[in-house]
Amino acid sequence: MRFLTAGSACRWAAKEASSLPAAAIGLPVGWGLGEAGGGVAGGGGEGDLTVSLPAGTLRGSMTPATPQQRFQALGLVLPPAPKPIGAYVPSLVLGNFLYASGHLPILPDGSLVRGRVGGDLDADGGKQAARQVALTILATLQATVGSLDRVRRVVKVLGMVNCTPEFEQHPHVLNGCSELFAEIWGREAGIGVRSAVGVASLPSGVPVEIEALFELA
Repeated sequence: MRFLTAGSACRWAAKEASSLPAAAIGLPVGWGLGEAGGGVAGGGGEGDLTVSLPAGTLRGSMTPATPQQRFQALGLVLPPAPKPIGAYVPSLVLGNFLYASGHLPILPDGSLVRGRVGGDLDADGGKQAARQVALTILATLQATVGSLDRVRRVVKVLGMVNCTPEFEQHPHVLNGCSELFAEIWGREAGIGVRSAVGVASLPSGVPVEIEALFELA
């Protein structure tokens, strides 16, 4: 008799699901699975999202049940929750809403990602910086409410991209944040309304600053 570990069982489930039509596993028509359940992609335009799901996150398989568990399954490391360096607070809870101030791309060692998109960084480099900002926001969420499970949905994201005047791929850059939120809370609850704008500079020379609004459970 052969026994499967949890990891191998998830990989088997994802492999089996990859041979099924998208509709059969609850994905929108035109969407599909990457290798071993490693990615979900739709469309192909510049503003399309590519949601990379942890193995086993298909309907009917060994699905991490909560946002906190889904984050842990991704194996990501949160940076330290930022402390205010001015007359503001990193987050504020009013009723069942949490407002997150503008966050910067802080790395696990406390240092910052720096550079200008379109000059020092290309569009994908900016997108990675936006993903790091999302991780910094997650650190603030955990420090404020204790668990990502307290978040019911993402309501709004506002992203500012420090870029050259000719740069035009601001939505692509902000997808770095939106895609991570979708991996944790799902596309329905993880994707809210959004604005992406270009600016001439940002604090400490970072490429991206993002603020967000969340509804709490």
